[in-house]
Amino acid sequence: MIQRRMVKFLIKIADSEAEFEKIHRLNYQTFVEEIPQHEGNAYGSLVDRFHLENTYIIALDGESLIGMMAVRGSRPFSLDDKIPDLDQYLPAGKNLCEIRLLAIKKEFRGGPVLFLMMKKMAQYCISEGYDYSIISGTTRQQKLYHHLGFQPFHPEVGKNGAYFIPMGASLEDFKQKLGNILSELGKGRIISEWNILPFF
Repeated sequence: MIQRRMVKFLIKIADSEAEFEKIHRLNYQTFVEEIPQHEGNAYGSLVDRFHLENTYIIALDGESLIGMMAVRGSRPFSLDDKIPDLDQYLPAGKNLCEIRLLAIKKEFRGGPVLFLMMKKMAQYCISEGYDYSIISGTTRQQKLYHHLGFQPFHPEVGKNGAYFIPMGASLEDFKQKLGNILSELGKGRIISEWNILPFF
């Protein structure tokens, strides 16, 4: 059953205006309606401030967008705005990227969608020459991020209702740990407590 469901999902890099519109709507649902990170609007759509520089990895179930995440390697990162002199906390000599805007529709958070998107993301980042990634990981999902190879490098940031911990990982380490998780998923072993929560 798990394997059939994994095949049904299409994991790809977003490349059409229709997909970008769906991304903006899921962005709104996640980071306005679920997590109070941004103010609401009458359109039900939220265009990320780095949209034109983002590469989006998305998960489709038929025509429906069920998950997304974004990556970019241009500075300033979103964490540059939250942490003065961010570079002092990061390893020197690395080609850095920031992974953001993880959003998965609630009914798909207990399954393989995150890990399939992460696999595609790792492949893309390594192909682009990145070797170290940073995220703002929700305080409620630290066990998951540790399993993926991410380690905190700064105390939590954010605001009430939307606190996150700056974390970083070697992309090779991340890829290896992710491979182990996907192997377990391929055997039908879903870790039920990983009810995937967003990060921005």
